[in-house]
Amino acid sequence: MTVRDEILGANERYAAQFDKGNLRAPPGRRFAVVTCMDARLDPARFLGLEEGDAHVIRNAGGLVTDDALRSLVISHHELATQEAFVIGHEACGMIGLSNERMRAQLGPAAEAVDFLGFADVHQAVRDSVRRIQESPLLPDTFGATGYVYDVRTGRLRQVT
Repeated sequence: MTVRDEILGANERYAAQFDKGNLRAPPGRRFAVVTCMDARLDPARFLGLEEGDAHVIRNAGGLVTDDALRSLVISHHELATQEAFVIGHEACGMIGLSNERMRAQLGPAAEAVDFLGFADVHQAVRDSVRRIQESPLLPDTFGATGYVYDVRTGRLRQVT
């Protein structure tokens, strides 16, 4: 059985019991999460989320990039979220990732790409929280808090 067959089978089982087709688009708990795409992180599980609770924005590193900020602005202004939680994690593959190494691997087509590697996950979370707080597209009342998830214990620690 291929991975494709496995996920389609899982979707059939999920759809057979699906009873949440009437959920509204605005998240019921009025918050958004920006976190890493790392497969070890399951934000729905470690945050106790159900469908319809929150917006979850994922990318490599869990960074508030231009696109993540765009999503947060839409989340707030169109769908009434009131705060965001930025969640980085220990042992992130973006720690130490360099543009030079990626460009050498990928060639000239990657020359203009900033892969946004970082040296310190705590600082990356602080920078992302600051980017939300300083955005002129979000009101001062929009909250932003940062955390680092420990992949060994499953615990979150607030970044100050």
